[in-house]
Amino acid sequence: MINSPYFSDELIMLRNEIRRFIEAEVVPHGDAWEEAGKVPREIFRKIGELGFLGMRYPEKYGGADLDTMASVVLAEELGRCTFGGFSADLLVHTDMASPHLANVGTPEQLARWMPDITAGTRICAVAVTEPGAGSDVAGMSTRAVLDGDEWVLNGTKMFITNGVYGDLFFVAAKTDFTVKGSRGVTIFAVEKGAPGFSVGRKLNKTGWLCSDTAELIFDNVRVPAENILGEVNKGFYAIMKNFQNERTVLGAMAMGEASKAIELTLDYVKNRPAFGGVLWDKQTIRQRLAERSAQVEAGRQLVYSSAWMDAQGIECVREVSMAKAYCGDLVNKVLYDCVQFHGGAGYMRETPVERMSRDARVQSIGGGATEVMLEEIAKRL
Repeated sequence: MINSPYFSDELIMLRNEIRRFIEAEVVPHGDAWEEAGKVPREIFRKIGELGFLGMRYPEKYGGADLDTMASVVLAEELGRCTFGGFSADLLVHTDMASPHLANVGTPEQLARWMPDITAGTRICAVAVTEPGAGSDVAGMSTRAVLDGDEWVLNGTKMFITNGVYGDLFFVAAKTDFTVKGSRGVTIFAVEKGAPGFSVGRKLNKTGWLCSDTAELIFDNVRVPAENILGEVNKGFYAIMKNFQNERTVLGAMAMGEASKAIELTLDYVKNRPAFGGVLWDKQTIRQRLAERSAQVEAGRQLVYSSAWMDAQGIECVREVSMAKAYCGDLVNKVLYDCVQFHGGAGYMRETPVERMSRDARVQSIGGGATEVMLEEIAKRL
């Protein structure tokens, strides 16, 4: 990687280590994981042993005390692996679910769960989205009512990554029904196997096939008060806070995907015979790939800048929303062109760009749809 003001020598070494691991331990097995519809648990443990799962957390929990830039490195390299489902499973664990514990967990909760999370022996998920409430977090209908020293949780969560095979779920529910939605939400830690907690169904998706995605059912699930994350009725603000991290890593993942797709397509068009030469000889193809490469570089720098602001503690909702909107749309444009320039081969399941084109589609939806991101930007113009 070219020297960058955003990345220290330590982070450059980290990038190289992650890339080597992915090439050795992920790429050769990804097709089998896609067929099986799951990422094996042992890969989480292998990654945990290398310290990649806890990079943002304190050393006493198996972490490395790094900041947002480390998450960007991880997400970008995961995007380059060409298996979006694997990337999603891992990033939900590291940057979308476990931060809720890290941000507001009590010392007892951190000691109880975080070492296993960073080791990869306990896989976690975040359950906010519902059939009728996605980006509109305040519109959720899942409820929790206090009964003695326990809360009784009822409701349904939808599109939950790691939902089938996860172990620890951070579940958002309404706990005050007398105030507007954003002021009455609480986050609960619910462990797999809790009575009344079940997987309603494993969901079939267009892409991210090796990522397990579930509908979760909570039927009178009793959650002890000690499993509340943060303050009662303040969960909405914790969710909003971590959305910036979630959207940053999704932008980085998208740019990793886009850059890898361009590399694969360059290799293809420079070797594919056509009209007495190769496809690369055609000006329209050269210029389109040059244009997309410039746009991806712009998107990458936007992600880096936003992540750097976040790492410095600078307000960056506008910038992160810009990065998520721009990168989520751009990766789809890039993959459209890459499939097109592969021709018939790009429509075949054995071609990486075919899989990547399906995986990319959700990038403009998950973690905050492009339209929602544009509204966040508009509010701050």
